[in-house]
Amino acid sequence: MASNPQALFATGNDPADLTALAARDRVASGALRAAEYAQACLRRTHARDEEIQAWTHLDEGYALRQAEMLDAYRQSGRPLGALHGLPVAIKDIVDTADMPTENGNALDAGQRPDRDATIVARLRSAGALVMGKTVTTECAYLAPGKTRNPHNPAHTPGGSSSGSAAAVAAGMVPLAIGTQTGGSVIRPASYCGIVGFKPTFGLIPRTGVLRTSRRLDTIGTFGRTLEDAALLADVLAGYDPGDPDTSPTAPPHILDTALAEPPVAPQFAFIRTPAWDGIDADCAAGFGELCDALGEQCDTFDLPAIFAEGAAAQRRIHMTEFAQNLRHYYTHGAERLAAQTRAAIEEGNGILAVDYLAACDWRETLYAGLEEVFERYDAIITPAVSGEAPAGLDSTGSAAFNVLWTLTGVPAVTLPLLTGSNGLPIGVQLIGRRNQDGRLMRTARWLVNAITAT
Repeated sequence: MASNPQALFATGNDPADLTALAARDRVASGALRAAEYAQACLRRTHARDEEIQAWTHLDEGYALRQAEMLDAYRQSGRPLGALHGLPVAIKDIVDTADMPTENGNALDAGQRPDRDATIVARLRSAGALVMGKTVTTECAYLAPGKTRNPHNPAHTPGGSSSGSAAAVAAGMVPLAIGTQTGGSVIRPASYCGIVGFKPTFGLIPRTGVLRTSRRLDTIGTFGRTLEDAALLADVLAGYDPGDPDTSPTAPPHILDTALAEPPVAPQFAFIRTPAWDGIDADCAAGFGELCDALGEQCDTFDLPAIFAEGAAAQRRIHMTEFAQNLRHYYTHGAERLAAQTRAAIEEGNGILAVDYLAACDWRETLYAGLEEVFERYDAIITPAVSGEAPAGLDSTGSAAFNVLWTLTGVPAVTLPLLTGSNGLPIGVQLIGRRNQDGRLMRTARWLVNAITAT
């Protein structure tokens, strides 16, 4: 069954219900002032955040002052940026010079960086309104924050980008930034019934973002629509000398490519990864129906057994680099860290160098196998999660359906196309070739239109 994230939003003419693209065009034309739009988003926040608790820092007065400055800028007649007047939520591991950045960690309470992260500076240059900071799990790992699922507050919103996904899903902002080291963009987007986009590794710079794993950390975007997530990614993408994993290449033009029609109907590979044994029955049934609807445009097969090495390799890399990058927290205040964070650092400290280096080798080995798939298919279809968001708030769910794609550095997007037996959304994850993010989004848009039409 099709999921309907719009059911969360109020009906009528409330500007908070607009997509990012629609709101941007209305602000640019003068039909909607940035201040009016910000006020609408704040009203929605007042109505929903006591229950959802997506924010860790939100200064309403400051948000409105930013909006008034953006309105004055527009009235000056100068060119407008791609995000002019759009409120954006920022995961609280991303540095903001005018707001605290606490990394979900009691040891960083009240910390205020000296400068913006590169991606925040790019947001401001594009005319975005930096709305506030959203809840993250502690140090972007597994200890849950206070955020609840907007569809059912008794269920997890996922993690670690929980607040960002929930804020978009509840209509508090049209756009938000998250990060993924295992499944922290795709999983919460799926649980919350929105679009989550994890681009090719290295496409968006991480300068000024809490580093947990250099080889895995990836900036991602959230939106209500695929086009909105692509719009935000376009603004954030590009070379940054502060991040050695970015490259001085041409702009990706993700949105323009996504909006184009594919030259031929795409072909899909529905792949059951080694995580398939953990799939919920309703999720498996939903994907069966999806593949049936695609007919001859979709082939189904399992990955070779060697891909089972991916999850273990991703974990060794993650834990080793997590321990390296966060050792100062453990040294100066281990007793104030959550049990999950302490255990991760201790696990990383115990991994041998030879095992870590061997794990790093799996990245290119497994990607070479995926390249053979992409020679024949436009995209891989696979679950974003095992099923609906689990009940309870003690866990953020499993990243088992995400870690292989994070390890190999390929772009991934989740689409809210399925609904589980309890009425909660389930995401359909599409995977593309490295550095073909726009093509992946174009294929994803074709799929959304095709499924909607049927």
